[in-house]
Amino acid sequence: MKNIYTFGRRPAQRNYTVRDLINLKTSGERLTMCNPANEAEILACVEAGIDLLTLWDVHLDMARDIAPTQFAGTAMNWGQFATKDEIMRHAIDCMERGADMYFTNRSCDVVEMLAREGIPVQVHMGLVPSLSHWAGGLRAFGRTADEAMQIYETFKRYENAGAFACEIECVAEETLRLLNSRTSIVTISLGSGNAGDVIFLFMADICGEADDPPRHAYAFGNLGRLHKQIYEERVAALQSFHSEVRAKAFPYPAQSISMRDGELEKLHEALDKL
Repeated sequence: MKNIYTFGRRPAQRNYTVRDLINLKTSGERLTMCNPANEAEILACVEAGIDLLTLWDVHLDMARDIAPTQFAGTAMNWGQFATKDEIMRHAIDCMERGADMYFTNRSCDVVEMLAREGIPVQVHMGLVPSLSHWAGGLRAFGRTADEAMQIYETFKRYENAGAFACEIECVAEETLRLLNSRTSIVTISLGSGNAGDVIFLFMADICGEADDPPRHAYAFGNLGRLHKQIYEERVAALQSFHSEVRAKAFPYPAQSISMRDGELEKLHEALDKL
């Protein structure tokens, strides 16, 4: 564990620092990243030894309570804020609440604005779903030399803007492997093969919860089966409850409250006197 001060100037410890992630470029160490979204998922990530967490802002405080030493980045949606001032305020707020990096897929101007304030900025390249219209739909990137060079040029623009990390989504593995050694940016591979500094996969894909997972997903578990079983058990229990109530059988005696001995007779006598 490393002793640090958070961006909110509170003493803390972290399993990894920003500098540790930058050093991945030369150390050759490979880290894991996942996106827990509730208490149980955060605890599971910590117990399983997942290195890095990526969180929506609404889960940040919970994660800091449950996993105070885990490196945790947070993010904004593409359309969550309209102005640079709103983005800056949100980023500063998240960093003060304990985030270790801030994700945005907005313009290089936004990245440069955040980086100037010392905020570790993560960006997004390759398949950016919110920009898929420009790409002609959901597809892979970097499968041709020309497109690989376009990705390289984007790396350089983000480097110049001050980005320190980048999620590389659905880029050809050979492209990422060649470019990874030619950029200072920490690469986070999602569907881009075994070439990134960090390998990221969604919780639902890892645990086998997605109904129609993408090609790059791999299920290391089968929670979908358990979810189906739980749903079926829930429906069966509700059906039994409904049937027993309609048959006037429930509540059963064991779930009902009875008067004390002799009190019912007293009540009858009192009512008869009215």
